[in-house]
Amino acid sequence: MQMNDIIGQLGGLQAMARELGVSEDQAQSGVSALLPAILGGFKRQAQSNPSGVEGLGEMLGRLGGGGLLDNVLSHEPTDLSRGNSVLGEIFGSKDVSRTVAQSAAERSGLHPSLLQKMLPMVAMLAAGYMAKKRGMSGQASGPESLPFGKAPFGAGPADGLAGVLGLHREGNSLEEILRGMAGRGAR
Repeated sequence: MQMNDIIGQLGGLQAMARELGVSEDQAQSGVSALLPAILGGFKRQAQSNPSGVEGLGEMLGRLGGGGLLDNVLSHEPTDLSRGNSVLGEIFGSKDVSRTVAQSAAERSGLHPSLLQKMLPMVAMLAAGYMAKKRGMSGQASGPESLPFGKAPFGAGPADGLAGVLGLHREGNSLEEILRGMAGRGAR
């Protein structure tokens, strides 16, 4: 199952649509356009960390764990500063975030300003989901803390994150976006 399908099943599309005042179809288009770069950023983070996927797991816990997912899914306003912290870790600069939103706008037909609002929310949904798969809910731990009642992927925590990151192999990865930035200069 693709991460964008998982986000929909968890209620992420409905939560974003409600909070941003857009349709669920628009939320789905935004998630589909933004997710490759976000997952690419997580993958790159794991590959560049000496501890690999385990280091990524530690970073997810430090940023809020499964509480990131819970924050977006709640009926309270999303604390976007938490999502911006995630983006800072995986992209490194606001220029990359802006370029990701612009690239997603070209793919989805949605306005870049809407995608810039969606970007931290999608990052929180993905990070929080991966943390929950790893067993870091931010409160309780273990399979019972997962909103969908399933145990983490694989034999151990690292297998779970590796499995999640391996789910999405479509175009417009973070690397392609960064190559594009280098070719035309950061905006």
